[in-house]
Amino acid sequence: MAASRRTFLAASAATLAGLSHVDALPAMTAPVRAGRLKQSVTRWTYGGMPYDEFCQMLVRLGFGGVDLVNPDDWALVQKHGLKISTSNSTTRRDFISRGLNDRANHELILGELTTVIPAAAKAGIPNVIAMFGNAGTISTEDGIAACAEGLAKIAPLAEKEGVTVILEMLNSRVDHRGFQGNTSAYGIAVAEKVNSPRVRLLYDVYHMQISEGDIIRSIRTNGKYFAHYHTAGNPGRNEIGDTQELNYTAIATAIADSGFTGWLAHEFSPRGEKEAALVEARERCTV
Repeated sequence: MAASRRTFLAASAATLAGLSHVDALPAMTAPVRAGRLKQSVTRWTYGGMPYDEFCQMLVRLGFGGVDLVNPDDWALVQKHGLKISTSNSTTRRDFISRGLNDRANHELILGELTTVIPAAAKAGIPNVIAMFGNAGTISTEDGIAACAEGLAKIAPLAEKEGVTVILEMLNSRVDHRGFQGNTSAYGIAVAEKVNSPRVRLLYDVYHMQISEGDIIRSIRTNGKYFAHYHTAGNPGRNEIGDTQELNYTAIATAIADSGFTGWLAHEFSPRGEKEAALVEARERCTV
């Protein structure tokens, strides 16, 4: 699945030219129960669908937004009346592995963020994503320090523009071998050092279940650091129904009870019928 996300980032720019001319088609909005959480869906997990068709499906199923959208695709998403819950900051294939924990990457990554943050502010996009990066020979302590140094340089711009830079913790046991920011403790240490309301964390429930478990306690204890959430079933990163081990209704309730006002984005790859899987996810997380 990790390779698919990297491949999708690289391929999106090439496919946009063939999609952007397609006019939006009318879509029926399905009635949905009111809930306390805003729900969106990641684009890359449905990369095989034409973008317009994907957006029409989300509107029809009652979702409010699309997550992890490349800047070149913002207008395409917004023409369907959908919000962009998080923007990608680059389409680099090494986006995940080449991160802020290595000071040699700071010029590149801070340049990307400096470009995307003001544009995201103008487009009404609340979050842009960045990565901690693979460890290599970098110690945990130096990785945390390097991330904090880099983010401290971009925090003033993020604060000025009202856009949050979110850093995602990923598991290094199954999907992202060698990734350094593989626990919530790592991410929190970075966020505490930067000490900016516009530098926070993306808490991916699937990844953190593999890395550390204790999901609901983490949300209740550390929710102030989490600006965004991702869902997926474990094991397999598939639907969030009864065939996997996480109780997403309880998790969504804990998120909502924490006073969270951001977005919960579904980032699973359905094995079965796409729309049925999304409807089930929406309903389980409507609390």
